Amino acid sequence: MDDNRGLATSKGESFQMKGVVLAGGKGSRLSPLTRVTNKHLLPVYDWPMIFYPIQTLVDADIRDIIVVTGGQNSGDFLRLLSNGKDFDLRRIHYTYQEGEGGIADALRLAEPFVEGEKICVVLGDNIIENNICAPKIAFEKQEKGAHIILKEVPDPERFGCPDICDGRILGIEEKPKLPKSNFAVTGIYFYDATVFEKIGRTKPSWRNELEITDVNNMYLHEGTLTHSILDGWWTDAGTFESLLRATNLTAETGANKIPGRGAPPRQMKRAE
Repeated sequence: MDDNRGLATSKGESFQMKGVVLAGGKGSRLSPLTRVTNKHLLPVYDWPMIFYPIQTLVDADIRDIIVVTGGQNSGDFLRLLSNGKDFDLRRIHYTYQEGEGGIADALRLAEPFVEGEKICVVLGDNIIENNICAPKIAFEKQEKGAHIILKEVPDPERFGCPDICDGRILGIEEKPKLPKSNFAVTGIYFYDATVFEKIGRTKPSWRNELEITDVNNMYLHEGTLTHSILDGWWTDAGTFESLLRATNLTAETGANKIPGRGAPPRQMKRAE
């Protein structure tokens, strides 16, 4: 599938926002399940985990996607996703992250694929009840910068946590011991092409990783970071507790719902 829809620019040109799914890491918190497979290939109800972030992108009409994977089971992604026909993708690419250098380190591997376009990045273990159509449209209209999606959670110390005053983000702290709000930065990010230059200026954290929170703070400090609040539930699936929660929520209410369709049909196309 290859349509020519895109947002027109002031010069009469058009672009297609591209999607990046980050599915690397060792998934050590889900061991021993991850001794034999990549975390993002584990089942969440009746789909492999990685199907959900891909569906999130497709529902926002983002069909040019790269999957960043790693570990010893990276070839299984190709066997599962093939050429992306289950989701009617325009293109699907794959790249490989060596080791565990953090979210920002994984994202910079997508730079050759992005080719200067705006991107939507989704962590491979993030699952949502509804969709990101509204924030995607808002970011298309945003001249430059980044857009993050927040969600109120009971355990903000597990995530990047924003300090918010009168609806304005003052700063973001990664996994704070004393959170300054009850909000988490979800694993869904919109960036312009300057994200890669910002990653290049990021220094490894105490975890020896390049933190995406540092990148988001760079956008904040230059005054180009916007945000929205996610509608519906959101969860990651990187621990046994959150994996169970994701499965139960999906089974009970459905995931990736859009108006007029609800949850996507579960029948995948048969391999030819």
